Amino acid sequence: MVNSWRNLRCIRVGRARHLAHVDRAASVALVTWRMWIAPWRKLDEIVGQISRGEAPPTFLIDGAAEPRRAGLALENLFARQQELDQQIRQRESGTQTILGAMQDGLLVVDAHRRITLMNRTFEKLFDLQNETKGAPLLEAVRHATLDRLIAETLRSGQALQSELSLTDSQTRVERHLAISAVPMKDRGDLTTGAVVLFHDITQLRQLDQIRSDFVANVSHELRTPLSILRGYIETLLDNPKTSREELSRILEIMERHSKRLGLLVNDLLSLAQIESSNTNLQIGAVRVPELFNNVIRDWKEKLAKKNLKVIVNLPPDTPAIRADEARLQEVLYNLLENAVKYSRESGEIRLQAAPHGREIVLSVSDNGIGIGKDDLPRIFERFYRADKARSSELGGTGLGLSIVKHIAQLHGGRVEAKSEVGRGTTIRVLLPMNEPGHNVGTHSVLPTEIVETEVLPPVSH
Repeated sequence: MVNSWRNLRCIRVGRARHLAHVDRAASVALVTWRMWIAPWRKLDEIVGQISRGEAPPTFLIDGAAEPRRAGLALENLFARQQELDQQIRQRESGTQTILGAMQDGLLVVDAHRRITLMNRTFEKLFDLQNETKGAPLLEAVRHATLDRLIAETLRSGQALQSELSLTDSQTRVERHLAISAVPMKDRGDLTTGAVVLFHDITQLRQLDQIRSDFVANVSHELRTPLSILRGYIETLLDNPKTSREELSRILEIMERHSKRLGLLVNDLLSLAQIESSNTNLQIGAVRVPELFNNVIRDWKEKLAKKNLKVIVNLPPDTPAIRADEARLQEVLYNLLENAVKYSRESGEIRLQAAPHGREIVLSVSDNGIGIGKDDLPRIFERFYRADKARSSELGGTGLGLSIVKHIAQLHGGRVEAKSEVGRGTTIRVLLPMNEPGHNVGTHSVLPTEIVETEVLPPVSH
């Protein structure tokens, strides 16, 4: 019995010791889990969230000091990364804003001539999409001149310039571009790509053409009368005994061409003054009936030579115009000159003024030979003549309607033209009314033998 109790007691003590050992092992395992294993697993989860671009809900980690310090370090790194990402986004936004605001086209290619960057202007010039980035330049643009320029820039490492022409696929309008290609280099002076700028010089080319045409036209207009004058002067010098009748005929021709030269010089000076940046208008209240009356009185003899009838249409509420009266007289002189020149004998010329919205419309119409529809859009260009042979026969400088257009624009207005071959032409000058409600009467004293006056309602377009 005694041995049995002793054995049982030993068993109980052994079991107690085993249980105590198990408890101690479990406690150690639990502490190890809480202090080391769980915190590192949490850190691994946080690192995974950061790598996926997600923001961890917390960086607080329970456990030993090392995992907690690692969590705090990750929090600082994540905050720094967010700050850097924000700075990058701001810089990218600023870069895109700058690129989008650029009126010049911008293209950046790498050393293999693949597109790495382009702005909206470049995309519009070559009708491209954003998907083009990364594509070979020649496949995307298909312009051999551009590809050769960039290839030479990359090869030589030198900045190069050139020009190319493009035709708009929709409007079919040709555009001229100046290209500047500049190589990009790394610290080892190795060329890594190129930056290319595209500047639209279409308007400059058009201005150059206008200037060239102007010089050519002026030279032609001056050369003709000067050649005639020089020829007759040489004739008189070679034949001092020229008969009185022949001498009279020669002098009449010389006088006619000298007047033509004088008109050309005066019109050139007038046009130059109007187009200059320091043109000053003497603005005042201009009464339209008096303006028409004075102009037609000055043209009485020329109108009578072709037996032309003038009809003046003025509605009863014709307003006064705030304008430079001398310039408006010049407008009407030029319009009347064309109307008289291209009217048939015993024809009719109509002067009209009427308010139209916030504008007043001054118009001069004739029932003469008219202008073809192909020539009509260009009649306000300097030296342009619809019928060059007839214009040369009738005289004139070809600058009158250009002067009319510029004077209208100086007043903040514009010009319009309607014409039909064989039925006549109407030129309208539309000027803003700065003082609405300031009206004048329609009383007008005009030469009765060539003028009929009517009071009509305002014109409509």
